[in-house]
Amino acid sequence: MAKSNNAYIKKQKEFQRKKKQQDKQARKEERKKNATGGELENMLAYVDEFGNITSTPPQKKTEQL
Repeated sequence: MAKSNNAYIKKQKEFQRKKKQQDKQARKEERKKNATGGELENMLAYVDEFGNITSTPPQKKTEQL
């Protein structure tokens, strides 16, 4: 009887697992490098008096008595 391919299959699975981990790590580093920043000021949106969404805060109006 011929020897089974278990050793070969195990090596192939291990190689595929390591390659998958390396690819995942590379994608993670690429995302970190291209990150724009998740600061709160960048995520805020404002609504003006006409209901339009803008990225600039509204100017405060002073009331005249």
